[in-house]
Amino acid sequence: MIPDSFIQELLARVDIVDVIERYVPLKKGGANYQACCPFHSEKTPSFSVSPTKQFYHCFGCGAHGSALGFLMQYSGLGFVEAVEDLAHSLGMQVPQVSDRVHSERARKAPLTELMARAARFYKDQLKLSPKAIDYLKGRGLTGEIAARFSLGYAPDDWQGLQKVFPDYNDMALVECGLVIENDQGRRYDRFRDRIMFPILDQRGNVIGFGGRVIGQGEPKYLNSPETPLFEKGRELYGLTHARQAIRDDDTVIVVEGYMDVVALAQHGVGNAVATLGTATTPNHLHKLLRQASRVVFCFDGDAAGRKAAWRALEASLEQLADDKSAGFLFLPPEHDPDSFVRAEGADAFRRLVRQPTTLTEFLLRELKSDVDLATAEGRARLVHEAKPYLQKLAAPILRVQLTKAVAEAAAISQAEVETQCGLKPLGKGYGSRPAPAPRKRTIEISLARSLLQAVLRRPERAARLPLELIGGGSAEEAALLAIADEIEHGRLSVDHLGQLVEYFRGAPFEASIAEAVGKIAVDGADEGEEESVFQDTIQRLRQAVLKAEIAELNARAKSGSLDAAGQASLAELLARKGKGNA
Repeated sequence: MIPDSFIQELLARVDIVDVIERYVPLKKGGANYQACCPFHSEKTPSFSVSPTKQFYHCFGCGAHGSALGFLMQYSGLGFVEAVEDLAHSLGMQVPQVSDRVHSERARKAPLTELMARAARFYKDQLKLSPKAIDYLKGRGLTGEIAARFSLGYAPDDWQGLQKVFPDYNDMALVECGLVIENDQGRRYDRFRDRIMFPILDQRGNVIGFGGRVIGQGEPKYLNSPETPLFEKGRELYGLTHARQAIRDDDTVIVVEGYMDVVALAQHGVGNAVATLGTATTPNHLHKLLRQASRVVFCFDGDAAGRKAAWRALEASLEQLADDKSAGFLFLPPEHDPDSFVRAEGADAFRRLVRQPTTLTEFLLRELKSDVDLATAEGRARLVHEAKPYLQKLAAPILRVQLTKAVAEAAAISQAEVETQCGLKPLGKGYGSRPAPAPRKRTIEISLARSLLQAVLRRPERAARLPLELIGGGSAEEAALLAIADEIEHGRLSVDHLGQLVEYFRGAPFEASIAEAVGKIAVDGADEGEEESVFQDTIQRLRQAVLKAEIAELNARAKSGSLDAAGQASLAELLARKGKGNA
């Protein structure tokens, strides 16, 4: 685990403007920098980057975060990967993982160079092969789309790569999967007489290849083996090329073949990716749902396609959230995405993508197809069969909806299904960092939000919060208590807003911090006004608490349950109220 102190130091040293400008051209506008948002389609710039707060915010789609958050959102990197990339750019070593990172990078660097040289060789060979060019033209592809995806051709030669790798006996060629060595020690190229599809990682490095046979032959597609660079269960073909289109549509389409991805892109459907000769995995879903809120799986309508769809459904269950969805599009048996878009056009394909079979519809339909709902035994079996899927489904509200549907089909109550399946009630939140224990009193949400915004503008204000008056019953109160606690105990040293946001990534109240940050970005109050609002809010809080305590004691007095000590407290509070001193 990377220490929080290192993340704070990293964000204190990095300049968010430099980081974002590597990917998005920024223009100076007053104290901040502006651009058209890279996370949604727009013509008028609404994306703002603050060098003082080290924070970005889009007034259009609400995207926001620190330099670290930008790398994760824009490049689709995981948290650790983004930290490593940012640290590497600054010459910093990541504690605890630095030795492993350096070792892996040292091992992968020469392999990455070999794969890049092989990709250039295959691309050059395509230009020299009329047969390969005719094949691609026959599939309706243009030279432009072939160049965009860096398509190539592996010549029909047992040792064709010797032209680009004079040291053909280099063990690294075997290690990265370009060359095969048989039991007799003889070597030959893995890919021969095939159209070559380079597979890229999220940084744009070639990590593997998919080779499609020209004409007849088996296997139709040949993939690179598992190597230090390439793990099929984690990578997706076309994701690097599709990233912007995925953001624009907030949808990613998952298809089965490389040619499907390229053909769809040829027809203007640029948000498609393909799994690499393997079933969809939870790792695939985790990666895709960081890019878009909607994933649509497009499979053939035959038995094999339905089997692949079912595996995708199983992989999706633990990755979904209530603001994320998975759908399934089954094409007519005579079509795959490539043939469908050529025959029916891109608009027809897009219409199908907009109205897929939902995950719950597909799941219920398949479960019901194996049971006889006209009998008690069949209805009991439905609940039994649904149990593991209900337990796996991570989206709590969607799980409730699915539970209701199963209960209705089984002719029993929702509570009975929940009991039989061992389902727990919806939790209040989860995250890596627990919130401080709530106190009894809960303050008005408007006051809590105002205080949170004031503290986020200037975190040092947390030391001036009247913590004895903040109950912790709402997410905003929990955030205030946590910020104050971390700063007081020296675990959080905040130089700018970006550090604070990253520190509480994954906390139960993360969404409340994000909402407050969005409000800060919109209102732009000056420093004097901010301090005045902060002090006024504290005063209003004191008055509200005083009023609530008086009301409670008055109620006890009316019921006759107020003892002498309580009467003295009531008199004191009324006196304080009369003086206007809370």
